Amino acid sequence: MNRKQLIEQIFQKKTFLCVGLDPDIRKMPECVQQEEDPIFFFNKQIIDATAPYCVAYKPNLAFYECLGVKGMTSFERTVEYLQKFYPDHFIIADAKRGDIGNTSAMYARTFFEEYNVDALTVAPYMGEDSVTPFLEYKGKWVVLLALTSNKGSHDFQLTEDKEGERLFEKVLKKSQQWGNEDNMMYVVGATQGQMFQDIRKVAPNHFLLVPGVGAQGGSLQEVCKYGIIKDCGLLVNSSRGIIYAGHDENFAQASAEKAKDLQQQMEVELSKIG
Repeated sequence: MNRKQLIEQIFQKKTFLCVGLDPDIRKMPECVQQEEDPIFFFNKQIIDATAPYCVAYKPNLAFYECLGVKGMTSFERTVEYLQKFYPDHFIIADAKRGDIGNTSAMYARTFFEEYNVDALTVAPYMGEDSVTPFLEYKGKWVVLLALTSNKGSHDFQLTEDKEGERLFEKVLKKSQQWGNEDNMMYVVGATQGQMFQDIRKVAPNHFLLVPGVGAQGGSLQEVCKYGIIKDCGLLVNSSRGIIYAGHDENFAQASAEKAKDLQQQMEVELSKIG
C-alpha cells in the first residue's frame, strides 16, 4: 500500500487507528483457550469486530515467536486472513529487526516476500547498511524507531551531543538520507506529548506510528494537537486497550466498542484539518 492509498483509506473511513494484535493466551477469555488454534481464533474475532473502525493492524512478533512453530503458524494465518478478507487494511509486522546488511536483507525477504506485509518496524542503532535493505522493496515501508513510549527511552534517545542535538533528532535527520516520506515512517510514543512539535520540525511530512494511547496513558488529543498534518500523517496504535477490553465470550464486541470510541475521537480530529 502506497502513501496515497493509505491517506485515502484514512479520510474515507474517518480513522487513523491501528489495532495491535498482541495475543497473550493468559489474558484471553477461557472460551478462546479451548480452541485448536486460540491465537488465530482470538485474532480473527478481534479483526472482524474492529475492521470498520481502523485502517491498520500491527501484530507484534514477540507474542507469536514465544510459542515456537505453533505461534508462527498463527501469525501466518492471521496475515493471510487479513490479506484475503481485509485487503485495504495496512499490515505492520512489529518485529524491530535490524542487523548487518546481509542479515537485514534476509529479514526483509522474510517479511516482504514470504509474509508480504506492508511495513516492518526496524531498529536504527546499527546505521545505514542495516536499514537500507528494507527500503529496496517498492510499495513497502520501514517504520524506524525514533522516540519510543517506554520509560527507558530517556536512557539514550534524549541524550545530547556537544551541539545540543538529541539522539532521536539525529536518527530522524540521518535516516532521511536513506528513505523518504513514501517509504519510511517513524515510531513516536504517544506518551511523549509536546515532543511531537520537535519531531515535526525535523520530519514535517512523514507518517508517524504512535503507540501508547490507552493502556500506556498517552493522550490522542495531545498527539493530534502537536503531530497531525494536512495528510493526517499519523497511525495511532492501541493494543491492550482494545483487544483485552472484554473478559468473557463477548470479548470481540467489547473490543469493537473501544475501537469505535477511538474512531469517533479521530473523526473529530480529522475534521479540524483545513
